[in-house]
Amino acid sequence: MKLTLGFSPCPNDTFIFDALVNKKINTGGIEFDVVLEDVETLNQWAMEGKLDITKLSFPAFFNSIDHYVLLNSGSALGKGVGPLLIKKGDTLVDNIASHSIAIPGINTTANLLLSFSYPKADQKTPMIFSAIEDAVLNGETDLGVIIHENRFTYKDKGLAKVADLGENWEKQMKVPIPLGGIAIQRKIDTDSSNKIDLLIRNSIEYAFSEYPKIASYVKQHSQTMSEEVMRQHIELYVNNYSLDLGETGKNAIKTLYDAYKRLHSYNDAPHSPSNLFLT
Repeated sequence: MKLTLGFSPCPNDTFIFDALVNKKINTGGIEFDVVLEDVETLNQWAMEGKLDITKLSFPAFFNSIDHYVLLNSGSALGKGVGPLLIKKGDTLVDNIASHSIAIPGINTTANLLLSFSYPKADQKTPMIFSAIEDAVLNGETDLGVIIHENRFTYKDKGLAKVADLGENWEKQMKVPIPLGGIAIQRKIDTDSSNKIDLLIRNSIEYAFSEYPKIASYVKQHSQTMSEEVMRQHIELYVNNYSLDLGETGKNAIKTLYDAYKRLHSYNDAPHSPSNLFLT
């Protein structure tokens, strides 16, 4: 069996999938045709049902649950891991809704959490996440929502935090922040899906057994990022929820799903929350 698999080149994803795609573990005869893309591209593809298995943001998953079911392994959830709303150091910010905001894609969890905290903020400009810091610095937008490794670099560039969007979610909803997950096509049989779910867990366990060593596959795709930042990235986004969502993780995703439906006035979802997850 050969399946298409998409994930981002960010350290948390390459850390998770290194052992799987480079056959450091036994894949049981399952082959993967790997595509690395930024998360918003993967989000768009998910809504087209393009890949067999894909990393995606949760709003994109909620929009594509006719095609996909969520695996128990590989997700990014946690506390203190949410996106940040930032500004140029000297920018005065009063009413958030009156400012233009760069976001890392319409279908990202970052955008959903921005809408959750500031539902009237509608002057949004989608762009690739790595361009947002410069967009704010250059005055293309007043504010920006940053994710991934930019959490660790924005202060060095003269940018300042306006709000921690994840912290606001945690305070109000009392559940971890669901950022992204790994989903598989519903048309793939359950036995195969469960095997792949276990393979991803095994891949993560292998990566942790080698940590803090950074695999060459992770370095290869991290561009100019230092090993220190790579480790910060991995430690922030890969945790026990990545190994297995468990009931706490699933409850957090259901809570986000309910918030998504409220924000979109969308109450007639094609599947009930119980059908979101692989069983």
